[in-house]
Order: sequence, then structure tokens, then C-alpha cells
Amino acid sequence: MSDSDSILGMELEKGRWALVFCGMVINLCLGSIYSWSIFVNPLMALFNDPAGLNLGVEYAQMLMPFTVFLVVFAIAMVLTGPYIEKYGPRKVTLVGGLLTGLGWFLASTVTQFSSPVSMLYLMYGVVGGMGVGIAYGCPVAVAARWFPDKRGTAVGFTVLGFGFSAVFTAALANYFITSTGVLNTFRLFGIGFLILIVILSMPLTFPPAGWTPKGWTPPAPTAGAHVTVDFKREQMLKSPAFYGLWICYTIGCIAGLMAISISKPVAVEMVHVGAATATMLVSFFAIFNGFGRPIFGTLTDKLHPQKTAILSFVLIAAACGLLYMSPTSQPVYILSFAILWGCLGGWLAIGPTTTATFFGTADYARCYGVVFTAYGAGALIGPRIAGYVRDTTGEFINVLPVIVVFAIIGIVVALVLLKPPAAPE
Repeated sequence: MSDSDSILGMELEKGRWALVFCGMVINLCLGSIYSWSIFVNPLMALFNDPAGLNLGVEYAQMLMPFTVFLVVFAIAMVLTGPYIEKYGPRKVTLVGGLLTGLGWFLASTVTQFSSPVSMLYLMYGVVGGMGVGIAYGCPVAVAARWFPDKRGTAVGFTVLGFGFSAVFTAALANYFITSTGVLNTFRLFGIGFLILIVILSMPLTFPPAGWTPKGWTPPAPTAGAHVTVDFKREQMLKSPAFYGLWICYTIGCIAGLMAISISKPVAVEMVHVGAATATMLVSFFAIFNGFGRPIFGTLTDKLHPQKTAILSFVLIAAACGLLYMSPTSQPVYILSFAILWGCLGGWLAIGPTTTATFFGTADYARCYGVVFTAYGAGALIGPRIAGYVRDTTGEFINVLPVIVVFAIIGIVVALVLLKPPAAPE
């Protein structure tokens, strides 16, 4: 790109928005993990069919691919960072897209093995999760580099596709499962994702060294403003601001993923919503998860990472407190879980935007790879706490005070640690 003055035939200032669109659609494919609940019951029926496999699979076993996928996703983000800088976002996205499609496709073959459930963990969870982890950071890094003037907005729209994915992929999955079967759905998704990600990865590139948008100059630093220096990953790890960001990001993901993991059972068991309506509401909440990303990304630009983080935790605590006081109210349930899903999406924009704002973009891919492990920590902790509280107390309502406590801890950590770091030595 260093010798080019256009992107897809457009001048750079306009063409960079095309890269945001490519990244958004790529993330729409990668975010299909949020549709996993659509596959659970068909897989249970397949594995437990008395006339077929008759494996006696339990519900918890069918939730494990979701957890394995997200944990591998987060780990792969850390390992991929250096290669984005070395080989460029196009090649790395291409590799991630190939593995993502392969993971979904291979999931369609698990019944051919002696231990199909374990192979599902491997094919879908490990191979698919690794592909998403490799590809996910590339469009984010591209948006962060091309938009020094609107970083939060650009990153927010780039990752919008990931949160918004369930709105489309859940409906598609349900249609294909009904018409062709669950294994064929894995196969079709794998082929479709592979083709789309490969095509959309082609334009992805970083801007020329030193490039800035026409007519834009970096704002002069003021008291409490963001730093403009670039940190290496090793320098970032020595900064208190990193630990503040990581802890806040983890808490945001714990609250959000905890809510996602119990959205439907809370609707059915606590609010007494019908199962079909509860499923529809999950797709509705995904809209908020998607739009929470550009909204909170823009807020991070306009306000400050610390203020935006505190706002998210206040909203999380208010949503849970409101539902705790009115546990059978359907309107309160809808409002509360829309906020919780929206705040989870928000942290997927606050995290990368704050990383670039606090620590610069020269080593962004490696830096954000480490920061993103907070998402993996949230994926491990959130759903497990929800399940433990439900099993030990017998009611989902008791999960809500736990989320409030986490939100209060997040506010304290943000106030103490989530501040612009001193320049590295």
C-alpha cells in the first residue's frame, strides 16, 4: 500500500471505510459462535438417538464446544499478534479464514469417529476457535491504524459484525438444520465462511508509514488526555494502566458472557416466557450486542476510556438491580438483558480502542493480543459462575447480585488504574 494512493479505486480517506466494511462482514462470519445454542438440541438428538449413536450425552457436554472455542480464540489472539505485523493483515486473515471454515466443515464429520463428542471439541472448538482467534485481530488492527481521527468509531463498526452475527447466523442455522440436518449445516457454514473470509481479506492492508487523514492533525495533549507515544508489548506489561484495562475488560466480559449463557433459561424459568419467544429474544438481544460496539467505541473517543468503562459498569449494575427487584416482569427482563448484551458488545470496542489510545499502534497487534486474554478469562469465569449459583441456590435470580458485585469492583478498578500511562523509558 505504500506506493498506492487508493483503496479499491477510492481515495484513501474514503476507501478506508471500505476496509471497515470488509472487517465488519468478516466478523459477521467469525461471530457465528454466538449462535451455538441453536445447535445444542439438534446435536443432543443426534448423539442420543436410541436407534443411532445412543451416547447418553448431557446438556453440559454440548455447552463445552462453546467454552473451548472462546478460550482457544483468546489464546490464539495472543500468539497471532507478532505475525500480523510480520506478514500483514491480509495473509494472516487468509490463514484464519481457512482454519475457521475448516473447523466448521470438519465438525460435520465427527460421527465418523469412535468418540464424536470429543472430536466435536477438537474440530469445532480447537480448529474453529483457532481460526477465529487468528483472523479476529486483523480487521481490528487495520481499523485502528487507518482511523487515528475516529478510532473508536471505526473499531466499533468493525467488531459490530461479531456481536450482530447471531441475528443472521442463528436464523440461517435454524433453517438449514430443519431442511438439511445439523451435520450438513456445519458443512454449509464451513464452505460459506471460507469463501467469504478469503475474498474479503484481499483488500486488508495497513496505511503507509506516517499516513494521516487529510486536514487532520493529532490533538495537543491536555491534562488527563491520552498519550501519543507507542509502547512495545513488554513496556505495556509494566504499566498499571494495562492491569486496570485487563481487569475491567475481564469484568465486563464476565458480566456479559454470564448474561448470554443464561438469557434463555432466565426467560423461561424466572420470567415465564415461552420457549419460542425466548429464542426470538436472544436474536433481539444480539442486535444490542452488535450496536453496543460502535456506540461504546464512539463514547470512548468522545469521553475517555475511564469514564466509558465506569458508564458500562453503572449500566450493568442498574440492569441487574432492576431485574432483581422485578424478577417476573417481562418488560424489565427485556430491558435488562438488552443492556447486558449491549455492554458486552461495548467492551469489545472499549478494549481495542483503549489499547490503541493508551499504548499506541506501532505494536498494537501484539499488545491487544495480550489484552484480549481478558475475553477468554471472562468466557471461563462467567458461565461457570452462573451454572454454579443456579445449581447451589436453585434459582437464576441469585446470579444477579453476583454481577452487581463484579460491576462495583469494575468501577473501583477503573477509578484507580484505568488512566493514561506515563511514557515508557
